[in-house]
Amino acid sequence: MTASKEQFLNNPLGQKTTLEDVLDDFDFLDDWEERYAYIIDLGKQLPEFPEDERVEKNYVHGCQSQVWLIHHQDPETGRLYLLIDSDAMIVRGLAAIILVALNAKTPRDLLATDIDELFERLDLFRHISPTRGNGLRAMVGKIRDIAAAEAA
Repeated sequence: MTASKEQFLNNPLGQKTTLEDVLDDFDFLDDWEERYAYIIDLGKQLPEFPEDERVEKNYVHGCQSQVWLIHHQDPETGRLYLLIDSDAMIVRGLAAIILVALNAKTPRDLLATDIDELFERLDLFRHISPTRGNGLRAMVGKIRDIAAAEAA
């Protein structure tokens, strides 16, 4: 089943679950064991990803795990809506953090978002493996490429 417009629009990440929510929750948690559990819980909020979209053109290369990404641009608002999935729970959680920051933005706003500043604020790269960090950068890179293409 191909993703419907409603699947994209009903994704809570970046809409109902906001960046401020995640930052507040992260600040509240005392240690990285709790933060890892929180990241995994965020990943459980990812909407179902259509099985027929798990194809090469939607595959994110550069990730240790398998990751797929699709998008929909709303013709009325110009906003980009994203769906991501992975076979690894921690990667699903990291994808959820990306979506909280980048989902449901116009391509211009998405490209202007300083995602590296967010990762620094959350101190993610010190607490995930280098290969997970490369995967995080690969997901963001693919999203930025989509935004640049849609902005053109």
